[in-house]
Amino acid sequence: MSRPDVVDNVAALRARIRDWRRDGLRVAMVPTMGALHEGHLSLIRIAREKAQRSVVSIFVNPTQFAPSEDLDKYPRQLARDLDMLATVKADLAFTPTVGAMYPADFATKISVGGPSAGLESDFRPTFFEGVATVVAKLFLQATPDYAVFGEKDYQQLCVVRQLCRDLDLPVEIIGAPTIRDAHGLAMSSRNAYLGEAELAVARQLNAILRKAAAALATGAPQDDATAEASRALIAAGFQKVDYVEARESLTLAPWRRDRAGRLLAAAWLGKTRLIDNVEVPTA
Repeated sequence: MSRPDVVDNVAALRARIRDWRRDGLRVAMVPTMGALHEGHLSLIRIAREKAQRSVVSIFVNPTQFAPSEDLDKYPRQLARDLDMLATVKADLAFTPTVGAMYPADFATKISVGGPSAGLESDFRPTFFEGVATVVAKLFLQATPDYAVFGEKDYQQLCVVRQLCRDLDLPVEIIGAPTIRDAHGLAMSSRNAYLGEAELAVARQLNAILRKAAAALATGAPQDDATAEASRALIAAGFQKVDYVEARESLTLAPWRRDRAGRLLAAAWLGKTRLIDNVEVPTA
């Protein structure tokens, strides 16, 4: 299996996509920060099903990290990532430098309201501004017909959809199901930070959320169900719970029982912060 071609600048990326367009080919993009795992590969498989050509960006975006977060230790393993891309036959890897994406005089930021309110924003107030800015740049650079994002980062998926609607970006956003290990733990690049004992605790997160979602679906008061889930996470071994909240699936407005719902959570194991979400079953 051969690795995909690699370009590290916008001019080369646009030239390659221009050639594809000349041949009448459609393009799907999967934005990543590298440290690829099976969850990422599942997104690329979807991209290849939707379009004749696929572009995977690998860029650890500094603007979505706060000064106290793990930018410096975020895993970077480009050679391994390219080997993994070969297994799913990705066509092109876009690997820009920080200087290429954010030159010294860069002065523009994009703020998306609506679904960005609360949840992650309560704890990472600059996160979605960084996400929206880099995603907008990637879409303008690559001009994909489709872009695939995982549902594990559910609030991010909703924010990207809002971004494209509000700015009339002609990209169809595809949400892909969360890929989990055999124990139900959502695959994440940050799982690599966890030791064996921490992994055993982390694998309880999804089961606790599913139990709370089932309680909501059968009429449990929302505050009671989410508070019980928070207590269960602490009892399981998580050190701190940032949030467990039910929101409307499409808008992330506060959940009402007559609307499709999503239960979202973030909790800490040592220095590692894990997020997950589950659908609230309809009664």
